[in-house]
Amino acid sequence: MFDFSQLRCFAAVAEELHFGRAAARLNMTQPPLSRQIQVLERIHDVQLLERTSRSVRLTAAGRSFLPEAQRILRLAETAMLGNGQVAAGRAGVLKLGFTAASAYDFLPRLVTVLRRALPDVTLALREMVSQDQLEALLAGRDGAALVRPPVTHPDLIAVRALAEPLVAALPAGHPLAARVQLTLADLGGEPMIAYAPNEARYFNDLIQGLLAEAAVEPRIVQRLTQIHAILALVRAELGIALVPAAAERLRFEGVVFRPLLLPAPRPAELVLAWRRDADEPLLSRLVAILTEMPSA
Repeated sequence: MFDFSQLRCFAAVAEELHFGRAAARLNMTQPPLSRQIQVLERIHDVQLLERTSRSVRLTAAGRSFLPEAQRILRLAETAMLGNGQVAAGRAGVLKLGFTAASAYDFLPRLVTVLRRALPDVTLALREMVSQDQLEALLAGRDGAALVRPPVTHPDLIAVRALAEPLVAALPAGHPLAARVQLTLADLGGEPMIAYAPNEARYFNDLIQGLLAEAAVEPRIVQRLTQIHAILALVRAELGIALVPAAAERLRFEGVVFRPLLLPAPRPAELVLAWRRDADEPLLSRLVAILTEMPSA
C-alpha cells in the first residue's frame, strides 16, 4: 500500500516533468525523491514515468493515475485543514439546547451572530425544558444549553447569557391597560394566569417571590407551562400575567404589555451551561461570542 509521501513525490514530478524542480518544490534532494517513486511503481507493479537523461514523461498508466493521486492529496489536505479548524474552534458541530421562551428573541440573535462569526460551524439546536437540557448535558448528548437558573450540579458550569425585565400582559380592554406602567400593588385581587410550580418552576418561584415580598395576592385562575399558552388565555380575557419582556415579540392580537415598576430589579435570567470536563474549542468560542453580545 502506498503512503502520502509517495503520492506527493509522484504528483510533484508529474506536474513539473523535471526531477530537479520537483525536488526543490518538496524541499528534498533528488535521490530520495526518485526512490519514493520507484517504491510506488514497485508496489503497483507498473511504470508511471519514462525517464531519460534529458526528459521525464508520463506513461499511459501515469497519466491515468495522476488525477487520482491529486484527488487523494486534496482530500487529505482538506481533512487536515478541517481538523485544524475544529481544533481552533472554527468548525465542527455545536449541539445547543434552548428553552422555548429563549426562542422569542435571544436565540435568533445568538444564532445570527454565531453564523457570521463561525460560518463553518454546524448548529444542532434542540428545544427542551431546562431540566431535560441539564440531563442531556450530563449524559453528553448536548454540548451546551440555554437554561433557566439555578445550575447547581457540580459537574456543570454556567454563565449568565441574558437578564430581561418582567412585564405585565393584559387584555387590551382591561382598565389597567390604560396606564403607562404598573406596580405589583396594582395586581392585587386581579385574576392571574400563573406558572405551573413544577414544569415552569423558575418563573413560578420568581413571580411568587416578587408578589410575596410586595404582600400582593392576585387570584390565580390558571397555571400553565408555556408563555405562548399563557398569552393565549390573556387574549381570551381570563386574566393578566407576568412574562419576560421578550414575549412582546410574539405580538398576540388583543394583548398589551406594560412595564413593571419594582422596588429593586428582579429580571428573568437565562444562563449558558456546559460540562465542567468538556474539552471542546467550540465552547470557548461560544462563551466568548456570548459575552460580547449586547443584552438587547
